[in-house]
Amino acid sequence: MAELVYAPVVVAAKGLFKGLDLRLEVRGSENVPRTGGAVLASNHVSYLDFIFAGLGAHPSGRYVRFMAKDAIWRNPVAGPLMRGMKHIPVDRDAGADSFRVALDAVRRGEVVGIFPEATISRSFELKDFKSGAPRLAMDGRVPLIPTVLWGTQRMMTKGRPRDFSRGKAVTILVGTPIEVPPGSDLDAMNIHLHEVMAAMLEEAITTYPQRPTGPDDTWWVPATRGGTAPTLQEATRMDRLEVLERAKRKNA
Repeated sequence: MAELVYAPVVVAAKGLFKGLDLRLEVRGSENVPRTGGAVLASNHVSYLDFIFAGLGAHPSGRYVRFMAKDAIWRNPVAGPLMRGMKHIPVDRDAGADSFRVALDAVRRGEVVGIFPEATISRSFELKDFKSGAPRLAMDGRVPLIPTVLWGTQRMMTKGRPRDFSRGKAVTILVGTPIEVPPGSDLDAMNIHLHEVMAAMLEEAITTYPQRPTGPDDTWWVPATRGGTAPTLQEATRMDRLEVLERAKRKNA
């Protein structure tokens, strides 16, 4: 079936990346199956991650249908694009319905993308994972594909001004598919997925070709690696405060 919206969006994105002189490196894209369903699980450090994680699957000729919060669908610009690209809205108050839509998609042979951390990691390290990715892979009887992004946070992330200056590097690592047999211990599979992606993230950071340009440019480097990003504990506290504020606004 022709991708009347998704295909032009990919072409436009690649044109934009060329204009930004983006130093894009994709490794492991051959791990995305060329046919059949799959679940692609990615870390989350930027508002642009669904674009770059999707690019990790594109060399295999696949278009990833990402699960994302339904608020995006209410945006007058992003909403029609999300619908046209057949992404899957997630209502946090009705998650089971979104899961059923995603399950139907992988059973039809689609690649569904999930961010197991649910929200952007302010520390740029892996947060705790929700169990949706291995559950979806198990119920759909499809492989689970770990994916890691690095460098996207330098362009557009939570709590920082946008920076689309030229010449930034972005690394995309696509890992070996993980099988999730029927009856698997999903908690154990979630721990395994986290461990695999943590090792991949370490590789992505270690091999990243660029370094901070000075003391004011260390914000995008994790505190555990000498940067000035919030620690994982500090980021968790900030996330909890944000949830409380969101609840207050909703009640008001």
